[in-house]
Amino acid sequence: MTEGQLNVLESKKQEETEVLTCDSCGGNTVFDPATGTMKCPFCGTENVIEATQHNHVELDFNEGLEQEDVSWNKEKRVFRCDSCGAETVLDRDADADFCSFCGSSHIAKSENRPGIKPALVVPFKVPQEEAVAKFKTWIGKRYFAPSKLKNSYELDRLSGAYIPYWTFDSQTDSTYTVRIGTYYYVTVTRTVYEDGKPKQVTEQVRKIRWRTQHGRYSEFFDDVLVKASRNVASGLINNVEPFQLNHLVDYKTEYVSGFLAERYSIPLKVGWQDAKSIIDSEIRSGILRKERGDEVQIVTVSTSYKGITYKHILLPLWISSFRFNQKVYRFLVNGQTGKVSGQAPISFWKVSFAVLAVLAVIAFALYFFDVT
Repeated sequence: MTEGQLNVLESKKQEETEVLTCDSCGGNTVFDPATGTMKCPFCGTENVIEATQHNHVELDFNEGLEQEDVSWNKEKRVFRCDSCGAETVLDRDADADFCSFCGSSHIAKSENRPGIKPALVVPFKVPQEEAVAKFKTWIGKRYFAPSKLKNSYELDRLSGAYIPYWTFDSQTDSTYTVRIGTYYYVTVTRTVYEDGKPKQVTEQVRKIRWRTQHGRYSEFFDDVLVKASRNVASGLINNVEPFQLNHLVDYKTEYVSGFLAERYSIPLKVGWQDAKSIIDSEIRSGILRKERGDEVQIVTVSTSYKGITYKHILLPLWISSFRFNQKVYRFLVNGQTGKVSGQAPISFWKVSFAVLAVLAVIAFALYFFDVT
């Protein structure tokens, strides 16, 4: 074994056994979104994290399917929620006492491996206190919620979690067949009756002439983003997007310290199918833009995908819920932008009054125009 190989092994060993402790007091440090540093909760000491952007290299999709990635196994372990099935990736020496996705305390260590190690991460920028403030502002704007909601809800624990995503690149080459329609007009004479008497009138009637067109379409798709989690409600997470992916940095243990990271529940192969659906839709839109005609209808599209690559990335979310009238309502806060999305109770009376008010306005408008 060469000296260089020995140095690499020693470096890996040091990385695997490194403990993120405070240089001043020896306490365990955690990532602080407000400062972007590793901060000691005991003495307040801050250590700067050197943000790098070296891992934007794409990984081969076919190799990812064939080879099992074990690089994350010695750093993390998996806990599974028996209630909702969510799997959380935590430090080797950490324990899980409740599920961030459903609130259940039925958490057990899983035999599943952490899987493909993330290459990139968008670190948390919104501190917990700010996320709570954003939620309070959001809930204060729920006009159709019961009036007493603002002062009587019970806020559950707010958990910071990194949600897994896949990004895919691919060169696409498509052959297609379309029908292109061109409008033309013909003069038609028909009989109408006025005061019981027949009358001949002419009018222009639009027709369409169709022709078949064959063509080719090529496009490179870069960083097609798809969610790799089944445990966060798609509607809620879609409403807190987008994330600013230009702030992606190399994954480092420091960024996840003090937070949870969900193990992807949508595997790489399924993720590609989701990305391919997005790509196929974009290709069809591109074909429609390319072909000129009064109407264009796609008949067939056949696409080949070349050089498929991927990355596993983590994006930050604050996850929680609140209780009102013995019901639980989930909400999310984007850990980068602070955007809030959630469920809230609806007041039957407020909705009813709003509907009646709209109907009253419509009735008044109809009466006004009828009179004038």
